[in-house]
Parts: sequence; C-alpha cells; structure tokens
Amino acid sequence: MTEHFLSSSEAAEYLGISRGAFNTLNLPEPDVTVGQVKGWSKTTIDQWNARRPGHGGRPRKER
Repeated sequence: MTEHFLSSSEAAEYLGISRGAFNTLNLPEPDVTVGQVKGWSKTTIDQWNARRPGHGGRPRKER
C-alpha cells in the first residue's frame, strides 16, 4: 500500500493558507524527505496545527 505525504503546497492548501504563509511558520519536522522535497502526513499537520499559537499578530490595545 502506498502512503501519501503532503508537500508544502499541499499542506498549505489543506490548511487553507498560501504556500508563502506556510513556509514562514515554525513547521514540524517532515515525516519524509525525497531529494529536497519535504513531506508531512495529515496526522502530523493536524497535530501541529492544533498546538500552534493563534494567528493574527499583536493583540489590539484596549482604549
């Protein structure tokens, strides 16, 4: 049985973000590397995404 891993483009699409945004994140170690291409399982991406801090930059100042 063939196992499928997500490339950075596929992982970004899976998360609903751009590839550029994905590449700026503190990513988990890839599950596999083929040549220079890194790959992650959906399980790895889901677990990492559930643990990463919220998005959106600085919190708003209270007035």
